[in-house]
This record gives sequence, C-alpha cells and structure tokens, in this order.
Amino acid sequence: MSEFAKKNRRLIQSGGIFLLCYFGMLFIVFLMMIINDVHGWHLYIRNNFSSILSLLVSVFFLFGIIYFYYFFEDRSFLLKTRNVLLIFSLIYVSVIICYIFGRFIHLYARPFAMFALLVLFLLNRRQALFLNFIFAFLLFVIDLFTNNYAVASVNDEIYSSLMLSFVSGTFAVFLAGETKTRGALLLTGVMITIPSLIVVLLFKIPEIATDWIDYVSAAGFRVLGCVLASVLTLAFLPVFETLFNRLTVFRLRELTSTNAPLLVRLNKEAPGTFNHSLIVAQLAETCAVAIGENAELARAAAYYHDVGKLRQPDCFTENQTGYNLHDEITPELSADIIRSHTRDGYDFLVQSRMPQIIADVAREHHGTLPIKYFYNKAIKYSGDADLKDFSYLGPIPQTKIAAIVMISDAAEAATRAAADRSPEKVERTCRAIIEERMDLGQFDECDITMRELTVIKSTLVEALSGIHHHRVEYPAIRFNREKKAVKTEKKEE
Repeated sequence: MSEFAKKNRRLIQSGGIFLLCYFGMLFIVFLMMIINDVHGWHLYIRNNFSSILSLLVSVFFLFGIIYFYYFFEDRSFLLKTRNVLLIFSLIYVSVIICYIFGRFIHLYARPFAMFALLVLFLLNRRQALFLNFIFAFLLFVIDLFTNNYAVASVNDEIYSSLMLSFVSGTFAVFLAGETKTRGALLLTGVMITIPSLIVVLLFKIPEIATDWIDYVSAAGFRVLGCVLASVLTLAFLPVFETLFNRLTVFRLRELTSTNAPLLVRLNKEAPGTFNHSLIVAQLAETCAVAIGENAELARAAAYYHDVGKLRQPDCFTENQTGYNLHDEITPELSADIIRSHTRDGYDFLVQSRMPQIIADVAREHHGTLPIKYFYNKAIKYSGDADLKDFSYLGPIPQTKIAAIVMISDAAEAATRAAADRSPEKVERTCRAIIEERMDLGQFDECDITMRELTVIKSTLVEALSGIHHHRVEYPAIRFNREKKAVKTEKKEE
C-alpha cells in the first residue's frame, strides 16, 4: 500500500473516530437530561422533539467544523488517533465540569476558561482560540435545547454565558501564552475576572437599579468561576500529560530538574556523559533562543540525548578512567556499540514514557553520520571497509531542535578535545561541523535555513569561547597556618 493510500485510510479512520466521539457527546447530554428530571425526562424529549433535533444537528455541525479545520489546516494532526481522542477528552471533561458547577451552584460559577487553558498548554495557542470558540457554542446549544435551564427567567443568563465563555477563554489564552509557572497561571485566573465582570455588568445593567444584590451575587460567582478555571487546569494538566504523553512547559521544568530520575541515574552511572549533556544543554538552549525556537524544549532534549549510553557507559570515552574496551575488540564491533546508543536512547525514553519529541532527538542527533575514528581504524587494519557499517542508523534530524542538538553536541566534544580553544579555532571548528553536515544532507528534512545555521554558528562560538576561556597561570603556592609559603611550583589553573 502506498504512503498516500495509508494517509487517506488513516484520515477515514479519524473521521470514524469523530463520529464515535459525536455519539459519546450525545450520550453525555442524554445523561444530563435524565439527571435534571429523573422522572419526567422522557416527557420533555417527547414534548420538545424539535429542540432535541436542533441539538443533534447543531452538535454534529460543531464537530464537523472541528474535523474540517484540522483536515485543511493541519492534516497530519488527524493522522494520530491520540490527538483526536485528546481533543474530545478535553471537551467531555470540560462540558461535565461546567454542567456540574452551572447546574448545582450557579450558571456564572462555571470555569469557562479551563478548556481554553488546557488546550493552550497541551496543544498550542492557535488551536486553543479556535476550539474555545467551538466550545462556547457547544455549551450554548446544550443549554438552549435541553432541560438544563428550562426556567424562562434564566434565558438571558444562557445568552450571557455564551459571551462569558468566549471572552473568558480568549483572554485566558492571550494572558497565559507565556506562562511558565503555576503561580502565574493562578494569576491568569484572577486577571480574566476583569473582562468577565464587565460582561456580567452589561447583561445586568437593567436590573442593577432594582436588584443590585443579584448583580453582586452574579459577580461573586463569576470571580469564583475564573479562579476555579486556573485551579482546575492545574489539577487536570498532569492527568492529560500522563494519559496522552503531552509535553507542557510545566512538565519540561520537571524533566530538566537535576532531580529527575533519569538524570540522577545518568549522573551516577555515566558522570562523564552527564557533564557533557549539561554543557550541550546550555549551548542548545542559547542557540534555540537565538533562532526563536523553544529554548526549554532544546535544553530538555539535550539533557536526554545521550541516555542510550546508560546501557554500556564504560564503552564511551568520557566515562572511562584508563581502561578502554575498544583496544581489545574489532573496529566493526566498536562502531556497532557506539552507534547503538542512539537507538538504545530512543527505546529507553519511549519505555519510560518520555515525550516523543525528546525520544526522537535522542535517535536523530547523529543522523546518518559516519563514525570516522573506527572507520579509519578499520581501513588501517584491513585496507577496506564499508562506510555503511561505520555510520549511524538515522534518521536524520526532523526538527530544528534535533539539528541544534546535533551541532551543539559535536561542537562541544570537538572543542573539549582541542588543545587550541581560541575564538578563531572555535569558529573554524563550528563552521567545519556545520558544513560537513550540510554536505552529507543531515539538515534536508528539518526546514532549517542558512541564516539560522549562521546564527547558530556565531552563538556557539561566543558560548564555547566563554566556557573554554583562557586562564592565566597561577603559582601553586601552599601556605601553612603561619601563612608561610612552603611550595612555589607553578601550575596552570
């Protein structure tokens, strides 16, 4: 079966999943109608058949809009069943939460912005804005065409809840776009109370003069709903992160803590690799900032790019303390051990349920580059060798983050091994590393530009020159308690 046919098949499957999710939403609404009137729900359906039909059609169209949005804007998103299930899981949970608060506390106590915030952190801003719009109308048609609020006196509040849902979610997306701490997310919940209270005021203006207590009560419930949106977002984020293996800014911070289990193990079992990864992470983060990529993701990917070396840490130079296994085995076996660390790292990270993009970087950060040292050793021994047997298995970098880690990894290792670490020598080294990888087609699939590669080179030169700066020679003079010199031997610090 061709790749095109496979994609079309998966798109059809995603359409079927959308249809199943549609019926799942109807089932949830049906349960709501039963809860609202345990004894008379069947009479309500019989007497309001046209409203129920309007509900069925409206929800179908709203779900269809979601499908066609991704079909035309981000078709690759639909190819992964997990992505579709994530969206509808968020919709289900948010609808149920809003129903509980609206039905049993107050309509304005609904945490409308929770859905938009969850989508923002689990997906991205653009999708959060679009899906929040759909979610606002979904809540509206459920309220309008079911027995959730059958009392005529709350009809105006149903329309105001549509505006509140749209306004609260939209402002939350923009205010929390750069949020990186839980405290800032809670502050977002407080800040969205301002536009929410303005909306409540506009809908309550006719009643303020005669019943100002009702406005104060509505405003109080609206403040509660805004704050609850942030609190519930913090509560549900770890659940969705784990279930769907999504990467959020909060999880990135947890993964890049030196107390993270994998990093603790790396530091204990492969200290040389750990220290190398720390420096590569610093370089990758700086390069990511320079070209406008996700700096925290670059740092996290660099921390874990060499975890595959945990399988045989003593086989890698940075972890050796004198004995070198490669002196006793064939170059072919040595090359196989060395290149296997990318595959082992990928498998290890996937088994540990680490984010997919971090596992991908571990597999891609050497691309299909040759392992020159052992290839050259094989040529000396036998006079002939197949370069494929001495090359990494790939794939080549698929993202700019993977390309950044590839360059930073090689630049750090080459600079550390060099005797001359002057800025001029570092610049020549970095330029040669980038040019070699370009000649070998390592950047062909990651959409990185020549300008960005130039910026990365300049950034690395500046950073590596700072890390490996020249140090003056200090006399190694030792003093006793009387502060008398007992040794005057010179030593370079």
